[in-house]
Amino acid sequence: MTGWIVGPGPAIISLYSRLPKPSREEAIDGTRQFLRELSSYGLTGVIDPGGHNLAPDDYAALFQLWRNHELPLRVVYSIFAPRPGRELEDFQAFTQFLTMGAGDDWLRFNGIGECVTWGMYNNDNPSDADKEAFYRVARWAAGRGLTLTQHWNNDRSVHHLLDVLERINREVPLAPLRWSIAHLHDASDETLQRMKALGVGWLMQDGLYFAAPSYIAERGEARMRRSPPIVTARKLGIAVGGGTDANRVMIENPFVALRWMLDGLTVDRVETRGPQEIPSREEALRIYTEGSAWFAHDESRRGRLTPGMLADLAVLSDDYFTAPVSDIAKIKSLLTIVGGEIVYASGSFAGLEATHH
Repeated sequence: MTGWIVGPGPAIISLYSRLPKPSREEAIDGTRQFLRELSSYGLTGVIDPGGHNLAPDDYAALFQLWRNHELPLRVVYSIFAPRPGRELEDFQAFTQFLTMGAGDDWLRFNGIGECVTWGMYNNDNPSDADKEAFYRVARWAAGRGLTLTQHWNNDRSVHHLLDVLERINREVPLAPLRWSIAHLHDASDETLQRMKALGVGWLMQDGLYFAAPSYIAERGEARMRRSPPIVTARKLGIAVGGGTDANRVMIENPFVALRWMLDGLTVDRVETRGPQEIPSREEALRIYTEGSAWFAHDESRRGRLTPGMLADLAVLSDDYFTAPVSDIAKIKSLLTIVGGEIVYASGSFAGLEATHH
């Protein structure tokens, strides 16, 4: 399985910024425990597309675990520029010796995002200067062959982003770069068609699992009935990855996300997507596994149980394909294997982990 961790919304940042900063040892231990929690859900890899309230040194604990060969899953990460107005300068400095794909099968650099420039982040009315600044950074990234992920929430304003992407695409083809837009729950058919023409993928998460009431209040129930338009995007042939928008906007449990994809019910049982946007169980699982692997440039090595793929798999507590949809969120992993190594075991398999280590 695969998923990703992305940054929080503005309302949560104000609280997060007031929390005491952990020591290096606490950060390493906390990261270790969190990754083990992910292993308990059968996750063998995550994509971190970059937040905007984490400084580069906040990743030190993750890199320390990598150097110690302690990572229990594969992490593909992006970086963002922390200083508004100096994004291009910072990206150029950070990547001076960091090429696309740098790292190994456990920790690997996957480009820039999710905040590429501050003027185009959570801004439905970017100025010409904001769009030009984004163009300069994104054009530079395209020239270097970097993957790029851009956070965008609202379809009513995404034309600002797509206009810039189409401008860049006339100079450097974007399709080979695996660029993507994250969130965009209310993507219209027109928007999806423009994304398809560019070869831009869509990172679709279950953020509405918690946020549906406010979403309905703003957009109305009619729009909610096709939000997000999972089936429509797949029929158009757009690359779609499934995730959780965790771990502050949403909880990190992939089976909650899969259940929500299949029934559209939020945490307070609000009905969202109609039947026309409900995928089959197999399609939902493929979006979450094969689909997400595409964004990590790993679809030829991960996301399927076939000869030649990396030895990543999980033995689950229940059969995802036959369990009642309402019970899918209760599924856990009994045995998680990454690269042929046991990284998590519980229940009747618990002794295997102890023996392995």
